[in-house]
Amino acid sequence: MDGIIRTRDLTRRFDALTAVDHLNLEIARGEIFGLVGPDGAGKTTTLRMLCGLLDPSEGEAWIAGHNVVSDTQAVKDSIGYMAQRFGLYVDLTVDENMEFYADLFGIPAAERQRLLPELLRMTRMEPFRKRQAGKLSGGMKQKLGLMCTLLHRPEILFLDEPSNGVDPVSRRDFWAILYQLVKDGITVLVTTAYLDEAERCNRVGLMYRGRLIQCDAPEAARHQIPEDCYQVEARDPRAAREVLLKSEGVLCVEPSGATLHLFLNSARTSPEELGRQIEREGHGPAVFQRIVPSLEDVFIAQVRKAEQK
Repeated sequence: MDGIIRTRDLTRRFDALTAVDHLNLEIARGEIFGLVGPDGAGKTTTLRMLCGLLDPSEGEAWIAGHNVVSDTQAVKDSIGYMAQRFGLYVDLTVDENMEFYADLFGIPAAERQRLLPELLRMTRMEPFRKRQAGKLSGGMKQKLGLMCTLLHRPEILFLDEPSNGVDPVSRRDFWAILYQLVKDGITVLVTTAYLDEAERCNRVGLMYRGRLIQCDAPEAARHQIPEDCYQVEARDPRAAREVLLKSEGVLCVEPSGATLHLFLNSARTSPEELGRQIEREGHGPAVFQRIVPSLEDVFIAQVRKAEQK
């Protein structure tokens, strides 16, 4: 693997809190890598260390061959970083924001004349060039933030929950742009709390309490968990869930629409035994159907495992 992003035991502590705990990652050039986890998992802290904005307490990281601590300026020249709240100027228009960031990056006039129209076409923002940033929708603000981040042609794009609070259509458009950027040779590391977005990545790292608890392609992650996954239909799903949660061999059981999704250790229990327990407590009958878990199912199951350690 051509590791354009590499970490070795990357750790960050804030007093007694370990926000990132011995993180080992290798991300290939031209990959979309998703870092997924709940609030407080360490995703943003990881990105800030990789961008050279925060020094590690322990361990090392390299971006395009540059050490994030000893060669910070070279790292910053190689990357684009879009924080959760990107610094758009709400009183400036789309064009004025882009010109401002072009000034910050020192982009020559000839390069601007070629690059700005290209970015506007790619994001379909041409009709909104004269609109103030403060009057843009959430999705358009994210597109403008992305355009400003791309002005200096970074090799690597760091995006911290870029579609948080954005409507589904704008999220889809945003991801279409990311796929185009990857075709053009840019590597993307994106943090997200949306598991459906994680499915769009080449690989996904699941973070919990600062630790990387699984790292794989989404399809592989869904098939490699050792526990068996079942969909459970019951007359009273809430009561059935309470019975299952108390049963030996059950890793986790979570609501999924009108049904339950259950992970069990087949060496310790079986659907037949669990069905009998539900019947005995007066909440049957229950129908168990073996299914391939979603990435969200897998993530919840892995978190439950981590909590039990």
